[in-house]
Amino acid sequence: MEIENQRPRARSLDLGKWLKWKHKRDDPFHLTEVSDRGEDQSGDYLGNVLVRSTENDPCISINELRIFVGTWNVAGRSPIGSLAVDLDEWLNLKDAADMYVLGFQEIVPLKARNVLGAEDPTEATNWNMLIGKTLNNKYGCPWLTPMLNIISSGDYNYVGSPDSRRRKSVGSRIGTPMRERTRNQHEKLNGSSKYKLMASKKMVGVFVSVWMKRELLRKYCVSNVKVCSVACGIMGCLGNKGAVSVSMSIEGTSFCFIAAHLASGEKKGDEVRRNHQVSEIFRRTSFTRSQKNNNSSPPLTILGHDRIFWFGDLNYRLCLEDSFARQLIKKQDWIALKEFDQLRKEQEDGRVFQGWKEGYIDFAPTYKYSSSNHNRYSGGLPSRSGEKQRTPAWCDRILWYGRGTRQLSYFRSESKFSDHRPVSALFSTQIKLLSLPVQELLQCTPFYPP
Repeated sequence: MEIENQRPRARSLDLGKWLKWKHKRDDPFHLTEVSDRGEDQSGDYLGNVLVRSTENDPCISINELRIFVGTWNVAGRSPIGSLAVDLDEWLNLKDAADMYVLGFQEIVPLKARNVLGAEDPTEATNWNMLIGKTLNNKYGCPWLTPMLNIISSGDYNYVGSPDSRRRKSVGSRIGTPMRERTRNQHEKLNGSSKYKLMASKKMVGVFVSVWMKRELLRKYCVSNVKVCSVACGIMGCLGNKGAVSVSMSIEGTSFCFIAAHLASGEKKGDEVRRNHQVSEIFRRTSFTRSQKNNNSSPPLTILGHDRIFWFGDLNYRLCLEDSFARQLIKKQDWIALKEFDQLRKEQEDGRVFQGWKEGYIDFAPTYKYSSSNHNRYSGGLPSRSGEKQRTPAWCDRILWYGRGTRQLSYFRSESKFSDHRPVSALFSTQIKLLSLPVQELLQCTPFYPP
């Protein structure tokens, strides 16, 4: 049965009052509440609308999605055909998710010409091609050229709808730009593929790619897909370090995905630089509101979203002597090793990511592996000529913030493609369904509760 036929009868209600009531509802997962709600006070701009009566059946307004979040520093290497096996293992396709959100670091070498020169989309395109082929060929679906880099600026707005007739009427009102026509042509070519590329953004070596099951695009209202990049590397303004982010709404729930690459180094005080870059990414990341909403509303910030995921090569190290770290790793004593984890200490002392969550780490540090022998960490004793001495560390991390999210797994993969091991997490997260009348008035652009 179509989802539209499952929805209860709507009734007339003041939207402002309903938004306040909706925001106060208890969350069944009882997780930390997002606190930055001062960013949007425009809840009553539509006046009276028809909405679902959730008082009679509150459970019907909640659905769940399974979201795979992954991060991988690929050390400046280009994707190759044989990498598909590693990618398959990393994406854990035996237990397919509804969405795949993948963050990469160093998809190009961090050399001066790449950092200072114009953005070259070639490597991002190559990665998207390989990801799309891996996701869709797994299910025996034909795969042609995906729609690559569908978002090239922070102002692009993807308009989706679970109702094709309403989608057509919306399109007639807002017009069909060239980019939209191109996207539609690709959809016709790849109509039988299982996953669709929703957003792709590159900044030097930092890259994010978001994919979603096509059936969900027919079932749910997906809107306001926007991107933002924040460069905070050399001199605080170059893109060798920083973050690329994607904002999107699925029905009445907003999501933010932040793929980051923070300052490297294991000297004392390097964690201060990393903390500062995190604060800069929070401060400078914003997403413009759709003009269909309220022009007076300020841009949406990271903490203005309902569900937030931050992942990447965060570069926080282990604060202990190298040989001792290697002894604990050999014993697989992750509990003892975690006591020296720099990110955990900075969080506990309130200097970064206050209130954010991370799953239990029961895998070996992901950095740094030897380039000559990918089965062992770089350095150590006896020292090897030309090899960098690095204390192994959990540099590659996945954090989340907001209510309505449960982590189902947290693990690393064993690809020897780079000096980092890829890391991934699977989440079950809630979305709040919009009634069809609300979707029509919003033109599939969800509101954000105060």
